[in-house]
Amino acid sequence: MIVANGAANDAQPKRLRDALRQARIEAADRTGVVVDLRDAEVARLDILNEALDPLFAEIPNDIELFDRGISQGDTPRLWIDMIAHVVMGRDKRSYRLVQDSRFGRKVLAESHDVQAMVKAVTDYIARRMIEREHMLATAVPPPEAKPAPVVQQSSRFWPFVLGIVVGVIGLFALALFVSTRGH
Repeated sequence: MIVANGAANDAQPKRLRDALRQARIEAADRTGVVVDLRDAEVARLDILNEALDPLFAEIPNDIELFDRGISQGDTPRLWIDMIAHVVMGRDKRSYRLVQDSRFGRKVLAESHDVQAMVKAVTDYIARRMIEREHMLATAVPPPEAKPAPVVQQSSRFWPFVLGIVVGVIGLFALALFVSTRGH
């Protein structure tokens, strides 16, 4: 009976080792697929980025609202500005223009077609530039700063000297009090 249990114990670790080896191979295959999918997403975003080159060439140099670039993280993104980016949809084939706001994320456009996304990004940039113009036109100039009244700062030397004199007199009075009480 002991031999049978020993034989059973020897057989199970071999099967477990085989199962672990197989699980590791499958995990490596899945990781490879995930990396391939991420590379495919970055490649699609790069295609859109190149298609946006003529649009960004038209933006005047003095407008610094837009900072385009692809970030490669868990979810690759093509940033248009600080609050909007293009990300691949769940099917990894469709582009999704997304804007972050204080109320959450809002999908502005979604399409499989690069030219449709170029149009959506163009419309977004145009709206942002108009918003900027309105803000600059209605901006209230800051009130003129009144010169601060000149305040004479008193010397700190005399309060320091006064503190030393008061401290010495206090110590002398304490010593005199202690010496008269001891007799």
